[in-house]
Amino acid sequence: MKFISIREAMKKGSGKVAIRGWVYRERGSNKFKFIVLRDAEGIMQCIIRKEKFNGDKFKEADKIQVEACMELEGEIKEDKRAPTGFEIDADNFNVVGRSENYPLTKDQSPEFLLDNRHLWLRSRRMNAILRIRNTYVVAREEFFQKKGFYRFDPPILQPIQCEGGSTLFEVKYYDDVTYLSQSWQLYAEAAVQSLERIYDTAPTFRAERFKTSRHLSEFWMVEMEAAWMNLHDVSEFAKEEIRYCLKKVLEKHEEDLKFLGQDVKKLKKVAEKPWPTIKYRDALKILKEKGMNVQFGKDLRTVEEETLMKHFDTPVVVTHYPKAVMAFYKPADPENPDEALCFDMLSPIGTEIVGGSQRSMNTEQMKKDLKKEGEDPKKYEWYFELRKFGGVPHSGYGVGLERVITWICNLDNIKDAIAFPRTMLRKSP
Repeated sequence: MKFISIREAMKKGSGKVAIRGWVYRERGSNKFKFIVLRDAEGIMQCIIRKEKFNGDKFKEADKIQVEACMELEGEIKEDKRAPTGFEIDADNFNVVGRSENYPLTKDQSPEFLLDNRHLWLRSRRMNAILRIRNTYVVAREEFFQKKGFYRFDPPILQPIQCEGGSTLFEVKYYDDVTYLSQSWQLYAEAAVQSLERIYDTAPTFRAERFKTSRHLSEFWMVEMEAAWMNLHDVSEFAKEEIRYCLKKVLEKHEEDLKFLGQDVKKLKKVAEKPWPTIKYRDALKILKEKGMNVQFGKDLRTVEEETLMKHFDTPVVVTHYPKAVMAFYKPADPENPDEALCFDMLSPIGTEIVGGSQRSMNTEQMKKDLKKEGEDPKKYEWYFELRKFGGVPHSGYGVGLERVITWICNLDNIKDAIAFPRTMLRKSP
């Protein structure tokens, strides 16, 4: 018979089917062997009856352990006692890959599961997260293509930085050194002069010495850059993008989200409600009302972002952070020079999920700001030439993919939002 997925078998509901996958659960007696088989999209209870198989074949079934890889044929029927409401009465089975003493069991520590991530990926939890992540990324690609953007792939090896030299990963480059990308941004600003509206999905590296539940040393930044957009345009566009992808996930993964403990009704309301925009100074007022007196000129820390978001039940855009603590390419607001034309989007759980800005067109000011940061402006001459030869006003932002997935999937730790997390303390498996 032709093999079909477990999801397709359940849609069929009756008759002969052939499925294959891995043993998720198993139990048995001297007359029956119950196996819950899993594939990429579901689980199915199967029963192997001793009366239908000769002695040696049933002994083979009796030896099947968790995570053995199997093929199985039989009659599918509804059974309310089964985990997913269906059961297959096996007529034939074949053990493709044996498994003995699988090391992962219930109630093991997060560190043990990270040490065995190559096996933990098989868990229903990680399976659900990774499929949701896939849907999100595909939806994002669809969104930008519908909007008439071009995909632009930047270099990963870059000779200069845009987010602070202290977080660079140095790489030996023949007889020289270069660095792993902190962002595509400087190169996107070159490409936008040609393609006008671009986006990407690329790995990003930050050597940040944080040991928190929201930081990774290697993560995926999904970014965009567009000519002619100002701060208002780009921040509203970010809302549109995140909302579009969230709705696509809700359409396809409602059951997965419930399995992960997410409040789907609440998430659906978030997808439909308007998302506010406030200024950094307004955020300070809200924080003061909640007993946190943050002086103007300081970037918001984790505790302050979490406290602020207790005031909202949707993502919120915060604009006009202090210019003094912003990167050199974020311009000052002409009306309020101590503020930058930039924004962050915070998720309802208090994490920054988007960061963006208008891009400065003032070459001399950028040179001064680079010097303050201890950087040599001469290294950025090619970047400044973008303003010299027909520079176009433009804006852009980056979305922290893992942070968005952490929020949508109701995860406690960002490490579960990526297959193989890399942090300050972990570089394997």
